[in-house]
Amino acid sequence: MTYIWVFLAFLSAFSLATSDALVKRSLESGNEYLVAWLRLVFTLPLLLAIAVFIPIPNLDGKFCTAFLIALPVEILALVLYIKALKYSALSLTLPFLSITPIILIVVSFLMLGEKVTLKGGAGIFLIAMGSYTLNLKERSKGLFGPFRAITREKGSVLMIVVAVLYSLTSSLGKMAITHSSPLFFGVTYFTAVTVLYTPVALFMGRGEIRQVVSDSRMRKTLITAGLFNSVMVMTHMTAMSLTKVAYMISVKRISLLIGVGYGYLLFREDIRTRLPGALLMFAGFVLVVTAK
Repeated sequence: MTYIWVFLAFLSAFSLATSDALVKRSLESGNEYLVAWLRLVFTLPLLLAIAVFIPIPNLDGKFCTAFLIALPVEILALVLYIKALKYSALSLTLPFLSITPIILIVVSFLMLGEKVTLKGGAGIFLIAMGSYTLNLKERSKGLFGPFRAITREKGSVLMIVVAVLYSLTSSLGKMAITHSSPLFFGVTYFTAVTVLYTPVALFMGRGEIRQVVSDSRMRKTLITAGLFNSVMVMTHMTAMSLTKVAYMISVKRISLLIGVGYGYLLFREDIRTRLPGALLMFAGFVLVVTAK
């Protein structure tokens, strides 16, 4: 079994965590819709430069179907993700993203026929549990605090929907990659996502466009975030083509662990309570990468 996908998935996780940390810094003074949009915009230059060297594969109906279905789902997930962060605290929303790999065990089997082994499934579960506990900042509310908050927190419900939507886009993305090529799909897909998201962002952030665009410091930060995001796209798509989608997305969740490190270095967040989650994620990582 080749482990190239593990390196690529880890690089994808690192790139995503770095991009997210830069975006978080920009969100301190910028509209969330415009910040998310600018990251997408600044992701495109490197992707489009690489596109010149990517041969156009023979595309069939399955590619077009997966591509066209995934696009609106991706936009919906992006909008709901932003709304979830706006309506509720991070500690009550982000933990629910950990359920995406678990949902993928079922969704990827139904859509792609991919089966995970018992060992791989156990690893996915440990990574999911680790990433869940990693985001429990309010320990006083207990392990099930986010679930108890569902009835009163709109953001929690939205993030659960986002987790389900991401399992669909991941499986549809794997289908499109299988019927084209990783880099071709990555470039065309994220270009289309950016184009479709543009009117949404400009409308929702219409009162702050000039402020955000004229802020040179924010612009430089988001350019860097976009570059890391483009690396994430390329490594994500390539890793996806080399292994089962549930395995790849689980390993990519290591970005949450890397994000904790950035939280300490850049925002002086307390990380002492994150150790149990980190250990669970590491144990899950070992099981997944050694599974067949």
